[in-house]
Amino acid sequence: MRMMLLTAGTRGDVEPFAALARFAAGHGHDVRLGIPDSSGVDLSGLDTVSLEVDFHRLVAEHGISPWTAVRHFRTEVGPGMRRMLAAAVRETLAFAPDMVVHHPKVLTAPAVAQALGVPHVVVEAVPVLTPTRQFPAPGVVNRDLGRFNGATYAVARGAERMFRRDIERACATLPGGRPGTVDAPAATLLPISPQLLPRPDDWPVSVHLTGAWHPDAPVPEPDPAVREFLRGGPYLVATFGSMASGDALARGRAVVEGARAHGLRTLLLTGWGGLALPDDLQGDLRDDVLAVPSLPLDAVLPGAELAIHHGGAGTVHTVARAGVPHVVVPFLADQPFWGRQLHGLGLAAAPIPQRKLTTGRLTAAIDDALGCRAAAKRAGVDVRKERGLEAALSVLTSC
Repeated sequence: MRMMLLTAGTRGDVEPFAALARFAAGHGHDVRLGIPDSSGVDLSGLDTVSLEVDFHRLVAEHGISPWTAVRHFRTEVGPGMRRMLAAAVRETLAFAPDMVVHHPKVLTAPAVAQALGVPHVVVEAVPVLTPTRQFPAPGVVNRDLGRFNGATYAVARGAERMFRRDIERACATLPGGRPGTVDAPAATLLPISPQLLPRPDDWPVSVHLTGAWHPDAPVPEPDPAVREFLRGGPYLVATFGSMASGDALARGRAVVEGARAHGLRTLLLTGWGGLALPDDLQGDLRDDVLAVPSLPLDAVLPGAELAIHHGGAGTVHTVARAGVPHVVVPFLADQPFWGRQLHGLGLAAAPIPQRKLTTGRLTAAIDDALGCRAAAKRAGVDVRKERGLEAALSVLTSC
């Protein structure tokens, strides 16, 4: 089968698609992957094409605030989406696949699939499209609205109206132009562990909770300095990925001082600037802190006592797979949802919004998270048993 995979966003949006592309190609399928530029994901051995947008640059230059995105919509965000929507049509037509598998942001994917007469499958890395009564759409509302939860999913579907002209312009090259109506997806895939999100009973049968798409690849060995640090005693890992708004130095201080209050050492992954080590702590004679820009989490989490992170879907699953508890410090979008979800399952302390993070709050949260170690270890065993890529490919080949 010829599969066109199309994704949009930053690293956490690209990694699952790259894993699926590599897995499907390894099982004899002809796969092409359309991706944003500069994702930072290992794409070796994959057939890839650019979708002509760099989400990492948008985040690095303009930050993560939705208000910032609104301010730069005309000059940056809008043109980037316009290029991506057009490139998705152009590259899919050139590849002539038997199936299109796409991220929800690639709004032209359903139309080009219909023009080619092939099915399309949508991938929800975060459950924002399929309504349920059990929880509101992540990133739309941060509290349970009971019987009104289902109505919150209309917000995500409104993106198509926002980019209507760009979609029509991109689809002008299709045979017959943009279809008047577009078929529903043949299936919806959610690369999410049922250990972290039990399947809502009101989802239709076409929606598949597959488990995370984690490749069975060797974990890279950390360098000698990191290995020596990991052997030095109990430690926690802190990372906020690409989240860089606010006071990174204050957050770094809160993490280190909270860890020290519990006799823990700190592996601080500074990422894109979300965490930084204050000068006075760098000059501390104690060697209980190691700050590095980034490391493969799979290599350093299994021996950790807990992880402090922003609550992105990819990081949530990586920490869960390692079997360690969480302290979630959400910034935006779906991160508060994951923080509440993990806490409700007994795998994490109650989340601390990044604007309310203090040393005192974090110290208390670390104490709560340490009490979740047994539950996190049990969940890790179950998450590691999942075969999300196999489940996803089985659905795709049956469509």
